Amino acid sequence: MQSIKRTTIKDVAKMANVSPSTVSRVISNSPRISEETAKRVKLCMKELGYYPNAIARSLASSVSNTIGLIMPVRPGETLLNPFFQEALRGIVRGATTFSYDVLLSTFQGDEDEIESMKKLISASKIDGVILMTSRVNDKAIAYLTEINFPFCVIGSPLDEGQTFNHVDNDNITASYELTKHLIQQGKKKISIIAGDKNMIATVHRIKGYEKALIEAKYEIDENLIYIGDFDEKTGYIYAKYLFDNKINPDAILATDDLVAFGVVRYLLENNIEIPNEVAVASFNNSILSRQFQIPITSVDIHADTLGEEAVKILLENIEGGNIKKTIVPHTIHIRKSSANLSSHF
Repeated sequence: MQSIKRTTIKDVAKMANVSPSTVSRVISNSPRISEETAKRVKLCMKELGYYPNAIARSLASSVSNTIGLIMPVRPGETLLNPFFQEALRGIVRGATTFSYDVLLSTFQGDEDEIESMKKLISASKIDGVILMTSRVNDKAIAYLTEINFPFCVIGSPLDEGQTFNHVDNDNITASYELTKHLIQQGKKKISIIAGDKNMIATVHRIKGYEKALIEAKYEIDENLIYIGDFDEKTGYIYAKYLFDNKINPDAILATDDLVAFGVVRYLLENNIEIPNEVAVASFNNSILSRQFQIPITSVDIHADTLGEEAVKILLENIEGGNIKKTIVPHTIHIRKSSANLSSHF
C-alpha cells in the first residue's frame, strides 16, 4: 500500500518563514504572536491542508475538551429520527461524565461533511470526532484516517478488512433473529423494506434477513426486497406497491420504526388485518413503536448506549489508545404487530 505523506508543522513553518514553535503558538492562540504573523501562518496551514492532530494540539497546550459530532441532514436522518435523539442523549451523558462539551455540526452531502470537519479541526475547536453513521465508501472515515485525527463511528466497517474505532450492534444477527421470529409465526412470504442502500446498517440487515430465509429453505425473491430512505414515506409507498401489484406478502420487516409506521398506516387504511394477514416487525424500538395504535415488534439497538460507548472509545483514542470496537447487545421486543406474544428474545 502506498504511504500517505502528511503535511507537518515544519512544512508550515518553512512556508510561513517562521519557527515550528511559532506555528505551535498560533495553533494555541498565544497572545505572544502578532496578528499579522498569526494570519500568515493560518493562511499557510490552509494552503498546505495542515490540520494539527491531537498530540500536536496537546503539545501546543490547546486541548479543547470538546468532541465534534457530525450529524447528517437528509430525509429520515435528522433529529426527527428517534435513533439520533437517543444516540445524542448517550453522547451528551458520556461527554458530561468526562467533563467534555459536544459541538454539533450538520451537513447535507459527502463534500459538505468533509468541509464541516475541516473547519472544526483547523480552528482547533475539537479534540476528536464522532460520526453518527457508517456508509459504503465513506469519505469522512477515509479523510479522518488520512490526517490521523481521533474519531469513532457509530456503525461498522463493511468488511473485516477495514479497521477503525467503532461501536455498533450485530445487525446481521439482529435481522436474522427478527426474520426467524416471523418464520416461526408461520409466515411464508416475508418482504423487507430497508433504508438508504449506502448505509452499512442497511447492508447488514438485508444480509441477516437473507440468512434466515436460506436457513428456512425459503426462496430469496427480489420482488420482496425494497430500499428507500429511513422515513415513513418509504414504508407507505412500498407497502402500497406490494399490494397494488398483487405480490401480497404475509409479513413485512422494516429496517427502521419510521419505515414501519408507513407500512402500518397503509395496511390500516386498506383494512388489511395485522398480524393475521400481514405481520410487521422493525428496528429501533422507539417510544412510538410501543405506543402505536398497534404496538410494533421492534429491535431495541440501545442507541443511547451506542452514543455513550462512542464517547469512551473516542476519549481513549485521544489519549493515544489503540483501535477499538464495541458491540452493544440488542433486545427484540415482540408485540401485537407480529402476533405471538409468548415468543421473546
